[in-house]
Amino acid sequence: MPPNPCPTVTTDRDSRRAAIVLALALPADTLLYLLLPMYADQFGITLAEAGMLLAANRLVRIAGYGQVARFYARRGDRPTNLLAVAMAAVCALGYATLSGFWALLPLRLLWGLCFAALNLSTQALATADPIGASHRSGRSRAFIAMGPVLALPLGALLAQWAGPRPIFLVLAAVALPGLAVARKLPALPHPVTASMRRFQRPTSLDAWSFMEGLTLDGLFIVGLSYLGRDLLPGGAVVVAGLLMALRYLAEILLSPAGGRMAEKLGPVRLLLLLSLLTALALIGFGAGWLWSCAALIVVLRALQLPLLAPIVMQRTPGPGRVQALAARAVWRDIGAGTGPLLAGLLLPVAPTTWLYGVPALLLALAAMACARTHTPPAPTAATRAH
Repeated sequence: MPPNPCPTVTTDRDSRRAAIVLALALPADTLLYLLLPMYADQFGITLAEAGMLLAANRLVRIAGYGQVARFYARRGDRPTNLLAVAMAAVCALGYATLSGFWALLPLRLLWGLCFAALNLSTQALATADPIGASHRSGRSRAFIAMGPVLALPLGALLAQWAGPRPIFLVLAAVALPGLAVARKLPALPHPVTASMRRFQRPTSLDAWSFMEGLTLDGLFIVGLSYLGRDLLPGGAVVVAGLLMALRYLAEILLSPAGGRMAEKLGPVRLLLLLSLLTALALIGFGAGWLWSCAALIVVLRALQLPLLAPIVMQRTPGPGRVQALAARAVWRDIGAGTGPLLAGLLLPVAPTTWLYGVPALLLALAAMACARTHTPPAPTAATRAH
């Protein structure tokens, strides 16, 4: 009988496969963030309704992440990912064929729960072994980004040529190979704590997760699509699509670097530095330096993405890790769900200097509060040996 592989090698392999599954399921959602605000009338909705639909998938996770986490912990990665990928393909098919707010809303709610399961799987598998967790988390983000980085520019070009609907038929088919990859994931359940309070007082890390979601996953993305449409009529969908693709290309190139930097500097210290730079870039974005600051924001976001899971692992080791990852994701989703709502309501009427400047300041304050919270050093191979 061949010897069992090294635990770290097994964790690397499982983390990579979970990331590939999410990479195949994610493009339909990311492309919707580009096309829905620009082509709202062709989907039978208003801009405000587009903001609500883009927020809905995150808002449902606020209520549903706990149930998703319990299902995931009880059933394991393989069944959870198989179910989520199948439903993701159904959602993409619906985006291609259905119109109107009430027809699209159930699809957004269903996708929200699917993403919760897929995202939780990638984070839990990336941090299953504390050795190299930051680096592994960075590599996982790079694999996840490969799907959107290809879909966004191609989808933008196809939308300009044939309208916003046909690309979603293609992306429904793209999601299906994820079923074959998901079948290779482990099916064992994950250990959890015996009891977990449903509501807990928010921590400084929760505050940062909320502001990160509000600014980068909400206000920035919707604002890029909306403001870019006004600055470059006609070709705006292609330019915005390329810049949003650059966001994911930056994840491929820079998220592993962010993970390596976190291993050396510590994830909390790096989080503070990158968040302060992000706040400055958001202020510039709102002040009118749209494309240059947007490019800087996507770079900084890519470096920050691998940081949250290792920080959670440090602060909540042991069986509580899965629930803690889900809790932090809930706070990010609260922020990211609020962001499109604010953008849809305020972008047409409010000064962008205030709309982006105030959240930027709050993001910087949240990062400073998070850095003041003591975090134990990450374990090393040497310490684990003892």
